[in-house]
Amino acid sequence: MKVYLVFFARHTTNMKDLINILAITLLVSTSCAGQDKLRPPITALPRADLTSVKMNPDTIAKAIQFISSHPNKDFRGMVVIKDNKLVVEEYFGTFWRETIHDIRSAGKSVTALLLGIAIDKGLVKSTEQSIYDFFPSPKFVRPAKDKHLDIKIKHLLAMSSGLSADDDADNSPGSTGNWLTEDSWVNFAITLPMLFTPGEKYVYNDVCPMLIGAIIEETSGKKLAEFAQENLFTPLGIREFYWYTAPNGSTVPMGNLYISTLDFAKLGQLVINKGQWQGKKIVSSAWINELSVKRFDLSKDDPFADGYGYFWFTATKEVNGKKYDCVYASGNGGNLLFLVPSENLVVGLTSSAYGQGYGHRRSRAIFQYVLRSLNKD
Repeated sequence: MKVYLVFFARHTTNMKDLINILAITLLVSTSCAGQDKLRPPITALPRADLTSVKMNPDTIAKAIQFISSHPNKDFRGMVVIKDNKLVVEEYFGTFWRETIHDIRSAGKSVTALLLGIAIDKGLVKSTEQSIYDFFPSPKFVRPAKDKHLDIKIKHLLAMSSGLSADDDADNSPGSTGNWLTEDSWVNFAITLPMLFTPGEKYVYNDVCPMLIGAIIEETSGKKLAEFAQENLFTPLGIREFYWYTAPNGSTVPMGNLYISTLDFAKLGQLVINKGQWQGKKIVSSAWINELSVKRFDLSKDDPFADGYGYFWFTATKEVNGKKYDCVYASGNGGNLLFLVPSENLVVGLTSSAYGQGYGHRRSRAIFQYVLRSLNKD
């Protein structure tokens, strides 16, 4: 405690600022002291202080102040992992380490990881395979039109299937509300009209990840949630989770995955470490590299992302004159998992601001604070 007080005093010239920062520090320290009793050490993530990894505690304190002073009290958790060490773990409101939370469409990025595991296991040979290799008749409808038959796994992963499904268009035939209650999601999807040649352009939708989930379920003989638990969550020590499974028996691959903020960050650490966890391969490094290859340039259409890979976004952020290449998973409400490979940095942020624009803006502002903390400002 005394170390932080001296540190903050040395970097503060205005007495009012000093008082404010000390108050924040006391609040954070008191909060953490109570919660730390409930937070046993994590073998794979040793705890370290910010200065030991060359991050500025002043700037992180400002990030916490920003969260605490925000008028909307629906921010849930902030976890920062730097150089394979847990350096920030903060929760807000009634949330704490064990609380699971719906990360919404960030679940799509988890589905991408699971497909990589399916490829490693030989359940799927290649992203060049036609999706109809996995949907044989008579169980599934066989489309008569050639363009449908041209859809490959890689087109689903890059949101470029050509199917008439657009989450940004309420009147789109493939909107989620039109098929979520169907007995066969696959049959609904593969009978949608084709709007363009597969691979021609990016159109964000839930149909593409739904079909990827169906491929994993068909080839593994397991619900996606079960496959995830066995091959991803248990190896990472993720004990508490809930992944919505519909009445038709299929897990929802495009979202509605509930995990803790810490476990959200663990998934990012797996990606940063090229598919390794505690020295064990969970998913191949080759697949991890594929996730962040920019398949489409989004810089003209998306206010936040520069590009899209395989259910993961890419962006370049500039802070204090320095550029950082980032990969991130994104879910409605401000649920964001940022990875900065060059800095060996993972930032997991959870929020319940569903359907509210400020959720993403707030989480991105918090991430900016974290990036600024890498510079001794």
